[in-house]
Amino acid sequence: MSGTNLKKNDTKPKLFVLDTNILLHDPHAYFNFQEHDVLIPMTVLEELDHIKDRHKDVSRDARVAIRSLENTLHDVEPEAMIEGVPLNRGELKDSKVTGHLIIMNDHHITSEVSGLPGGENDNRIINAALHLQKERPKVTVVLVTKDINMRLKAKGAGLKHVEDYTTDQLIDDIEFLTKGFEQVEGDFWAKIKSVETTKDGRDAVHKIPRSALQSVFINEYVLDDSTDFAARVSSISEEQVELVDLGRQRLMARKAWGISPKNIYQAMALNALLDPNIELVILTGPAGCGKTLLALASALEMVIEQGIYDKVLVTRNTPEIAESIGFLPGTEEEKMAPWLAAITDSLEVLHKQDENPSSSVNYIMEKANIQFKSVNFMRGRSIQNAVVLLDECQNLTASQLKTIITRCGEGTKLVCSGNLSQIDSNYLTAVTSGLTYIVERFKNFEGSATINLNGVVRSRLAQFAEENL
Repeated sequence: MSGTNLKKNDTKPKLFVLDTNILLHDPHAYFNFQEHDVLIPMTVLEELDHIKDRHKDVSRDARVAIRSLENTLHDVEPEAMIEGVPLNRGELKDSKVTGHLIIMNDHHITSEVSGLPGGENDNRIINAALHLQKERPKVTVVLVTKDINMRLKAKGAGLKHVEDYTTDQLIDDIEFLTKGFEQVEGDFWAKIKSVETTKDGRDAVHKIPRSALQSVFINEYVLDDSTDFAARVSSISEEQVELVDLGRQRLMARKAWGISPKNIYQAMALNALLDPNIELVILTGPAGCGKTLLALASALEMVIEQGIYDKVLVTRNTPEIAESIGFLPGTEEEKMAPWLAAITDSLEVLHKQDENPSSSVNYIMEKANIQFKSVNFMRGRSIQNAVVLLDECQNLTASQLKTIITRCGEGTKLVCSGNLSQIDSNYLTAVTSGLTYIVERFKNFEGSATINLNGVVRSRLAQFAEENL
């Protein structure tokens, strides 16, 4: 269902009017409204038609949406499309989806409604919803769109119910997003009544009752207010939790490519990054907390020093929503270089003490086989024995991240990093970002770890700006 803000005592039947971006976001969205009716204005179909031939990544979603609609309506009479086609047809016959799908010709109502002027598609869709609101007073008409400005315009035009589409929204508030570590007040061991400790190589493994840590996830770190205790959850059962005792001193003493952690959060991140058994590491946190630097240092350490992986692949979304890197001269790496300046900046920081830093950077890029790749060219690939650094993940959707994650083959480690307070996408918020989605989806996966790096360590200036602006 969409993110419903309607009053619970509103018993009127609901009619959801879908904007184009909903079908681009989720081509099968109209199946997610259960017992409610869904209406698609003709303007939306025209927009899908224009988008499907653009030779961009979004065109694929438009074509999938069109094919899905065709499969649903292929043997339906025109009169039935206007009245409403039951959605529990065919494969969905026995499902809980009992609503109807309506295709509405909205071109003839523009002049009849006291709505928004002009022939803009957004205004046409809003006017269609206003027309329905007037013509069907016994029905609650809801416009569903991911365009924030369109939601504001619709409310300003007099539409009573306007919502975002949040079917794939796993949390309601970003404050509830897991941080990847559990902070226990006071002394952790003072609260534990029974413990069984065994040795696993150089590590001590503690088995404690599940009741002591009820809300933890696999590979989540556990800290307390002391200066000594730090552990990571290695397994969870109904009766007990296994903790690998890491110790704060050991964590803080860990290095990667000459980089030492500046705080316990960086230390936990470094521990997860350097563990080859963790295939997905998700780093969140404010600008300047060290996400990119730690990821790159760990990648160089594991590729060059340890020889665990063969190469480093670096990618991020480009401003054009990860679609095009242009047709200017140059290789893929050369075209991507401006978007990946964060990586080259970090390389310069890592080698600033060298006698010839620029030569060192060029040598390391060749030695570690660092490749800059566009997200646009990820579909269809299979990446083996590599460390993949995916920067600025907060601007990617869940489907875009799925495309990248599913490219990772055997022996590949993926590092996703992003700052949820710096989202540039028109249609994403902190709770609907793909980064938030994978943090919640992968928190119970034994091959992943999430770390929220608290604290800005870039500079005194950056820290003050983050805290006060």
